[in-house]
Amino acid sequence: MGKLDVRLFRMLKHAKGQFISIAVVVALGLCIYVSFSMTAMNMKNTVEDYYSQTNFGDIFVQVVKIPRGALDRLREMEGIGEVQGRISFDVPLKVDDAHEKVRVRIVSLPESQKKINDLYMLQGKDIHGELKKAIVLEQFAKARGIAVGDKITPYINGRMVQLDVAGIAASSEYIYLMENEQALLPAPEKFGVVYVSENFAQATFGYRDSYNEILIKVKDHDRIDDVVRMLEEELDRYGVKRIVEREDQLSHRMLTEELNQLEKTSTAIPMLFLIVAAMIIYIMLTRIVKNDRIYIGVLKAMGYGNDEILSHYVKFALVIGITGALMGNIGGILLSGLLAKTYAQFYNIPFLKIDIYYGYMFYAILFTSVFCVFAGLMGAKPVLQIMPADAMRPEIPKAGKRIFLEKAKWFWSRVSFSWKMVIRNIARSKRRFAFLVCGIALTYGIILVPIAQGNAMSAMFSLHYGEFQKMDYTIDFAKPMNRKVMVEIKQLIETEHIEPKLEYPFELRKGWRKKVVNIIGVPRNTRFYDFRDEFQRRIMLPEKGIFVTEGLAKGLQVKVGDRITIKNFMPKKDDITVEVKGIIKQYLGINAYMNIDEMENTLAEKGMVTGVSVRAKDHVQEKLKNIKYISAVQSVEDMKNAFLQFLDSAIYATGVLMLFGGSLGFAIVYNSTIISIAERSMEFSSLRVLGFDKKNIYQMITKENMLMAAIGIVIGMPVGYGMIKGIAEAFNTDMYTIPVILTPKTYIIAAVATLGFVLVAQLATLKKIYSINFIDALKNRVS
Repeated sequence: MGKLDVRLFRMLKHAKGQFISIAVVVALGLCIYVSFSMTAMNMKNTVEDYYSQTNFGDIFVQVVKIPRGALDRLREMEGIGEVQGRISFDVPLKVDDAHEKVRVRIVSLPESQKKINDLYMLQGKDIHGELKKAIVLEQFAKARGIAVGDKITPYINGRMVQLDVAGIAASSEYIYLMENEQALLPAPEKFGVVYVSENFAQATFGYRDSYNEILIKVKDHDRIDDVVRMLEEELDRYGVKRIVEREDQLSHRMLTEELNQLEKTSTAIPMLFLIVAAMIIYIMLTRIVKNDRIYIGVLKAMGYGNDEILSHYVKFALVIGITGALMGNIGGILLSGLLAKTYAQFYNIPFLKIDIYYGYMFYAILFTSVFCVFAGLMGAKPVLQIMPADAMRPEIPKAGKRIFLEKAKWFWSRVSFSWKMVIRNIARSKRRFAFLVCGIALTYGIILVPIAQGNAMSAMFSLHYGEFQKMDYTIDFAKPMNRKVMVEIKQLIETEHIEPKLEYPFELRKGWRKKVVNIIGVPRNTRFYDFRDEFQRRIMLPEKGIFVTEGLAKGLQVKVGDRITIKNFMPKKDDITVEVKGIIKQYLGINAYMNIDEMENTLAEKGMVTGVSVRAKDHVQEKLKNIKYISAVQSVEDMKNAFLQFLDSAIYATGVLMLFGGSLGFAIVYNSTIISIAERSMEFSSLRVLGFDKKNIYQMITKENMLMAAIGIVIGMPVGYGMIKGIAEAFNTDMYTIPVILTPKTYIIAAVATLGFVLVAQLATLKKIYSINFIDALKNRVS
């Protein structure tokens, strides 16, 4: 080990507090990078393996009714590998609480051994075609406390049917259990899936030798679009409701979007941490080189070259970075395992494949080395300008001069002596102060983001279910009905207002872009939908034409005035072209909206409705649970309660992210204070001679840090807003649009949290102030 390396370790030992704080910042950033990247990769590999084991489908088709024989013709089509028919209906489930509305999806299982979307059995056994036997989806079974051997009683066609639970299973089709796209959040205690034999389903639902859903595996995924086009033509006669490719399948899409967001986060946040760490290293090395001026002169006089001395200080920066990188890699590996298990549990994946990807660890060390070497070179650059002869003499003090505030007599005369010292010190070190303010601004922005995200989630639901949709209940029918059914519903429940709804899936096309979405037909003068454009102006449904949501407009690349083609899946109905009359705000899901009268005339049948929306204080769910033609009664209140449960976990995540952001503020303030104390020891000693005690000096440093924090927070407000807006735009999906809503309360909470971390860092330097030997400082200056 060379002499300079020995000195390097002494330097690190002397500055161990700063060394640890900067290394922790690096470690936190790289821990996020490694853990998030590895988690995303492990989850993708696990899901692919799960899909392979369960033979997850490539195309999902919903039809009105298709005979068994028609499936044989599909199997002969080019590009299709496997075809499987099944029956699927949503029905109410009998529960102990008469006021609770629980629904299950009854899905038939074929008797063949090789199945598409096969189940992953966890408990019990397969039903093997047995009547009155059922397999219950794991999430629903856990939420409802259902075990093998229990009995469940769904209402099918208006009568109760008792089923014996033969097994509990997981399904790759329902890793994220949601009833439909509008639900967004899973509510496993309210909705579940029950698998029965094909014979039982056909007999019970009146689908003898026929099905209403088709599962398809393709031979070549690159040609899946061609297969879909052929299916559209072939199945048109059977009343196609929807053709969904795997990438648009609800559970798969939710998981894929989550993992994509995880990957985006894994690079953006660590970059901020590394930038802040590099800034601190630069400032720290600048101070060290300045203090080591005489030592550097001696080293040069002894024959050490500029390159050797420069590399000596760069090594100092590199050791900090490598130490942080190693800590971050170890923490990332440990955290990735915990995160992967959490994701697997949340998405109900029954097994988990965990591997260590050394490539991410290598890149973590590489990125850190680049940042730290660059910061080291910039911070140690003054080494090149130091000449041995000049270094033997004390550095010539900078010429003093009045700062511009001193010229403002009315202001300067009212400022206390300690504040004058603070302001003058800032004026002397403008560049460093600017760096530190930028660091605090970044800290504030990082703390603001999770707080704002939590508020955005809350606002997203309150805006959707309180401002945009104003009904109390939505009632869906098991099959299309005539509008006259509204009279019967009014007799069954006491309603304040009721409106018809026609909701059906269609394919919307603009050029080569296409999207299968539900078009919802409502009255032009609807009271239950508050349509607003991107500028929050209220707009009314047109007599002709269509409204599309922002997410759908973005996906199809359309604007107001464009014409889009609506492909109609209903039998004997032609495709139509309509004009986009408005692009509306809708925070949850993607839809299109039309005047119900126009929709009946052009896309459906006259007088046809698929549901109603009501405002009522009556026990709607209880009174309608046994009505044969009603398939679902959704309460807005139930949706809000499901969100509140989700919000509990979101609050925990917000706290963790705030802690990570606060660590930046701690490191910035702690290091800047230590540097300031070391540089100004002579100044503080002189103040002691003038009558200042250690408490007064500490208060003066506190004032400087608080001023720096205050300016950083003010600058951090637009920085944080920009970060939040960028994140919202990057993370917006078809399923939801994140609103950018920042209230004064949000800014204040972030400011208080930032100041809290600054104060903690300030307290950590208290010992350093009280341990300064002011007499030695004066002696060193005199000598």
